[in-house]
Amino acid sequence: MVKSRFVFEHLPPEVTLYEVGPRDGLQNESRMVPTEDKVRLIDALSETGLRAIEITSFVNPKWIPQLADGGQVSRQILRKPGVTYSALVPNRQGLDAAIAAGMREVAVFMSASETHNKKNVNKTIGQTLAAFRDTVPPALAAGLRVRAYVSTVYGCPYEGAVDPAKALELCRALKALGCYQVSLGDTIGVANPRQTRDVLGRVLAEIPAPEVAVHFHDTRGTALANILVAVEMGITTVDAALGGLGGCPYAPGASGNVSTEDVVYMLEGMGVRTGIDLDRLVDCARLASTLVGHEVPSKYYRAAIGARSRVTGG
Repeated sequence: MVKSRFVFEHLPPEVTLYEVGPRDGLQNESRMVPTEDKVRLIDALSETGLRAIEITSFVNPKWIPQLADGGQVSRQILRKPGVTYSALVPNRQGLDAAIAAGMREVAVFMSASETHNKKNVNKTIGQTLAAFRDTVPPALAAGLRVRAYVSTVYGCPYEGAVDPAKALELCRALKALGCYQVSLGDTIGVANPRQTRDVLGRVLAEIPAPEVAVHFHDTRGTALANILVAVEMGITTVDAALGGLGGCPYAPGASGNVSTEDVVYMLEGMGVRTGIDLDRLVDCARLASTLVGHEVPSKYYRAAIGARSRVTGG
């Protein structure tokens, strides 16, 4: 008998789920969700036990019209003690708007592939890092924490394979700027567990695990497997979106993020604490489904709703 290398003896006692549904989930929806409904959804998420919620983006409405009300959302939500609320900012103008709206944490974003980066922010990778010098230091000086996203780490919709060394190179640069954590994204959902282990092995050899997060899309059904590898390697922050909502407007064919409910169910079942109430999370996913006007792809959500229906006979 061949003994598996993955015996899961080194799982961390707890993992933080970084909920990105209100931003990354809604930005790719065709239906415009009213401000009051976004606020209602975020307030409901705040009651689930989540410790971090990305609520909006301060990007030019021309590019992401679904999130044009970022300032209103930021001012109207009920901020629960112990929960971190963050927003995406593309530049200094976005940062100033986020500060004016009362944000205490922001995130910057870029891609590991040149073509996707140009499609996404109309800059080269080098130009993007240079622009971050006008955003990250002022944010830190204003007392904000700054997180960073690196997209297309495992593959690009335009270039195909991406050199795994690029993730480490960009992590170094973003950490040097002062970002407290870098989230490595599989934007088009092409990663497999072996790739995940390769990329994270390179990054974690230089950067402590708490300063690295993972962000997997479930386009090809491998997100949970990749997350399990990442957590087994020591990663303790996992990005996810309630219901599995989301996708990238500049990555054709990319389906939603991994479902928060699916990740919580898997981790809690393996003895890894998340602090999240799954029943309340399912209620949030049901609300999100109503707001966007279609069923959400989360497998746990569908199973839970089905079980509730059998119990109530409805």
